[in-house]
Amino acid sequence: MKKLYLILIIIGCVSSHIEAQNESAFNTGEWFKFEMSYSGFLKAGEATLEVKELVFKGTPVYHVVGKGWTTGPIKWFFKVEDRYETYMDKEEYIPYKFIRKIDEGGHTKNLEIEFDQSRNLAHVHNIKKNTNSIIETKPRVQDMVSTFYYLRNKLDVKGLKKNDEVHIDMFFDEENYMFKLKYLGEDAIDTEFGKVAALKFRPYVMAGRVFKEEESLTLWVSNDKNKLPLRVQADLAVGSLRADLSAFKGLIHPFNIIMD
Repeated sequence: MKKLYLILIIIGCVSSHIEAQNESAFNTGEWFKFEMSYSGFLKAGEATLEVKELVFKGTPVYHVVGKGWTTGPIKWFFKVEDRYETYMDKEEYIPYKFIRKIDEGGHTKNLEIEFDQSRNLAHVHNIKKNTNSIIETKPRVQDMVSTFYYLRNKLDVKGLKKNDEVHIDMFFDEENYMFKLKYLGEDAIDTEFGKVAALKFRPYVMAGRVFKEEESLTLWVSNDKNKLPLRVQADLAVGSLRADLSAFKGLIHPFNIIMD
């Protein structure tokens, strides 16, 4: 339960399969809402992702804000209020600033990270602990949120074969992290909006306190120009968690529904 929002956005990879698409998969004004359920029947929470834009230190950027929170009976014994933000370049989709402010059952974090992409450095301000540090990063490193939008524009899906693995360099909290993703092929799933053609992926996670094993997470995205996140299924150490896209607006491409 402590990773309601995290499982929606650690969806990353970079490899020889990545190349620029001719047109963007998203634009300012796009908004998603997700409904969470625990062990298949108990409503657990909601999450949203919204794309805005502004100027950050003289550079036009996408400002993406993600929020996640528990709802229903669960919030009375385990309250979650998470907020994630990224400020990323509108052409290269690399982040300049990342914010993580969470309260998960009393476990709190409050971090602001500024990326110096030209020097491969992350300036980490831990607001909760009142500390500052500078950490070396990999070139063109991504954060948790920017990864998702970067991939929607840069992943060459047509070049993927079933069981291909791809990777991305990510900076999470105060350390570098190599994230791995396996492509599981095409699928079709029933959603709130009808049956949708999808691409299925297996993000690798750290087994232990939250997830049962490395392959506990499965992700479905729409097999169209939008690459909408349709569903995330997670097998947890206790029970399972599922997140389904329940509402959206601001798409720049048609959302294709399969007619039975």
